[in-house]
Amino acid sequence: MRGFLIALFSSAGIMHFLRPEGFDRLVPGKLPGDRRAWTYGSGYLELATALLLAIPGTRRIGGLVTALLMVGVWPGNMKMAWDYRNKAPWLRVLSVLRIPLQIPLIRAGLRIWRGR
Repeated sequence: MRGFLIALFSSAGIMHFLRPEGFDRLVPGKLPGDRRAWTYGSGYLELATALLLAIPGTRRIGGLVTALLMVGVWPGNMKMAWDYRNKAPWLRVLSVLRIPLQIPLIRAGLRIWRGR
């Protein structure tokens, strides 16, 4: 699972910089500041999390950061599901499925943090 998380965070973090527009739309409007700043900040955080997970000496803290990051992006996934409520059915399904899929990612981060 750790390898999967490293790949997930690395690719997602890179995509925040290559295609920021899609991530800008996920930023809840009630957050202060510029949406692009949140997009870039979360991209940096995802890349940093991948690095923490990859280095043996920081792996456990990387697990905790993984869990916290997944909780932190949950509102963006909920916003996406709401925004996609009038889109094609397959897009609605995918956007809604992102919400419960956060749970195994949170649990995986906590397992790594606990050294399991």
